[in-house]
Amino acid sequence: MSSVADALLDPKNDYVFKRLFGEAPELLVSLINDLRPDLPEIRSVEILNPGINAEELRGKYIILDVLARDGEGHADNIEIQVRRDGAWGARALYYLARMLAQQLEQGEDYATLRAAVGIHLLDFDLFADTSEQRAQARWRFEMRDARQPEVTLGNRLQLTLIELKKADRLGLGADPLSAWITFFEHWREEQTMAAIEHAPIQEALNRVRQLSADEEARRLAFVRERALHDEVSLLKEAREEGREEGREEGREEGEQLGMQKGRLAAAQDTARNLIALGVLSDGQIAQATGLTVAQVEALR
Repeated sequence: MSSVADALLDPKNDYVFKRLFGEAPELLVSLINDLRPDLPEIRSVEILNPGINAEELRGKYIILDVLARDGEGHADNIEIQVRRDGAWGARALYYLARMLAQQLEQGEDYATLRAAVGIHLLDFDLFADTSEQRAQARWRFEMRDARQPEVTLGNRLQLTLIELKKADRLGLGADPLSAWITFFEHWREEQTMAAIEHAPIQEALNRVRQLSADEEARRLAFVRERALHDEVSLLKEAREEGREEGREEGREEGEQLGMQKGRLAAAQDTARNLIALGVLSDGQIAQATGLTVAQVEALR
């Protein structure tokens, strides 16, 4: 591994990820199509949130995602996650449902609804309880009947998850999806990357090189990485504090207390971010975060 490769920024840093795909619509089109090869291709996208502000970079419990609208009017939310927390699934579903609900103005026909599509790249194993789960790394969730999954309510709500580390271990073949997984997991390995012939991957790698040569981009990527490390440290400290307090009451109770404090801290930070957006009521924020309305009012 050369010093040049060592200097490359990590595309799994969500600041770098957003710069890569939020500023390059054609590259984002390739990514979306390659990550969902069994669905109809999209031909164009409009990036809805290309900018990144300083508060987002320093904000804990915030994900820098890419929001886009494709040529058919469907809304897409593409993001990468490097850390797992207990509220991840609830947050993903909440924002997906919100994307769907925000399409209609008062009095508009429900028939005009377009799909709300989530595409989340996870750099951790989310499903690993059974041998079947450990053998699958790409998942797509839609509204289907539990007993007869062939009976659906359509695909207006879609959530595609790809567990990157698991997919890399399993080895998905030589298709474009596998090439993207290799990119995100082995971007610093020059020989590995040089062997990939898929043109969008080489374009993404060139964009990483350009960002890595930009001192300001490197600084902001570090700011973002530090904020994520701070988040992990805060949760760890809360768990440790709970363990200390719980030693007198028993080890198990202390562990539970620490986890509760960590979850509360995460919920409070999420609530503060939602309050700052200024679009949700206290009741909606309470429902999204698991806090009480009184707790949300206190945070205001």
